[in-house]
Amino acid sequence: MTSENEQTGAGSAGSTAGGPADAPEREVAELVGRLADPGEMDGAERRRLLGRLTAALADGAKKAKASGVGRGRWLADVFMAVAPRIPIRDLATLSEHHHGLVAEELADDLARTAAKATMAVGAIGGALAAAEFAAPPLLLSAPAQLVAETLVVAAIEVKLIAELHEVYGVQVPGTGAQRAVAFVTAWSKQRGVDPLTPASVTIALGTAAKTALRNRLMRTLGRHLTTFGPFLTGAVAGGALNRAATRKLAVTVRDDLRRHRALPSGKS
Repeated sequence: MTSENEQTGAGSAGSTAGGPADAPEREVAELVGRLADPGEMDGAERRRLLGRLTAALADGAKKAKASGVGRGRWLADVFMAVAPRIPIRDLATLSEHHHGLVAEELADDLARTAAKATMAVGAIGGALAAAEFAAPPLLLSAPAQLVAETLVVAAIEVKLIAELHEVYGVQVPGTGAQRAVAFVTAWSKQRGVDPLTPASVTIALGTAAKTALRNRLMRTLGRHLTTFGPFLTGAVAGGALNRAATRKLAVTVRDDLRRHRALPSGKS
């Protein structure tokens, strides 16, 4: 995975499953990475980037359909091409970006920020869907929009899992690409990485892990169908469901990581 200041070692996106480093995939990875950054970004900018991502994915979806690749398999391939490029901050950078917080307080803030970010994606997606209902011909772009939302939410949550491991001091060995696979697998299972299990860190996804990833992505995509409610009900539902799911994930992963290393409370 890509690390700020090369903290964790960057992996080659071209080495991931289904991820030749061509221009369209680089654009998708760049856009997902920018949207997955929980930093301050106004709604107009998020909406613009989500629109660009939707357009970029629409062409890929058409090509996948033409080649007979199933939606779930194609979606998993796209995400595995994106995953190594998700920027992961080390502990010092995380603390600096979160007002000097450390330990459990830092983990709390990471979880809140990620939940806020996924809520924003759901709300923006819902608002876009509401606009499309006012102009029926634009509904043709709806599937690509759902894919865009799904990829961004998945990236935000994978980033959260990876950075929680930094906070709790649970080291995941391997190259950037191997770590990306480990954190994506953890997201698929909605659990933390067990560093004592060698099979949890590998160079590529096995058959069972690929199936779990496809299933998780399709469940997330299904959740985003709520954004296509009438008027702005989709925006409210999409945002609320994303926030609840991210909060639940954070609780589960933190419980797993505490089994390996309990953190003190407070800044001391």
